[in-house]
Amino acid sequence: MGKSLIGFCRVDHASWTVSELEPVIEFYTKVIGARLLYQMGPLDAEQMPRDAAGRDWTDAHLGVAMARFSLAMLEFPDGFKVELFQYERPVGTSAAPLSSNHVGSHHMGIEVEDLEQAVKVLKEYGCTVMERIEMDSGPTEGRSFRYFKDPWKNIFELVEVRATAPVTVN
Repeated sequence: MGKSLIGFCRVDHASWTVSELEPVIEFYTKVIGARLLYQMGPLDAEQMPRDAAGRDWTDAHLGVAMARFSLAMLEFPDGFKVELFQYERPVGTSAAPLSSNHVGSHHMGIEVEDLEQAVKVLKEYGCTVMERIEMDSGPTEGRSFRYFKDPWKNIFELVEVRATAPVTVN
């Protein structure tokens, strides 16, 4: 692995903005098995100190002027953390849901024990699940994948690793 110019240690968390915090927390804790580590807010720029240049706190630190927001930090079963933001002011705009080919789109891959059982549960909770991808050769041999969108259109990828999958050594 190459040396990091910034002193990279590890990924601490991923983050995305949601329209409503509570239902997303409920979904990720119930369906994915995440644990709520903490929840804060609403936090309001009008009640927070300005920086030395006079900018409000949220503009100086988040790049969103005069914001009022709440946040929650979730920990997934493997220890990976996801931070969720909900902005009350200014209200964020929702573009048409991103597709995988849009620049700036992202997805999170989740390894599961049983791909089709996971799909069954996700469909029961309102997720849109794409078709199965089987890999029988190449660098992803022994793995099966299915992409899905949660009820808020965030993109995920389910990964099932069969016992016959080759071990990858870096």
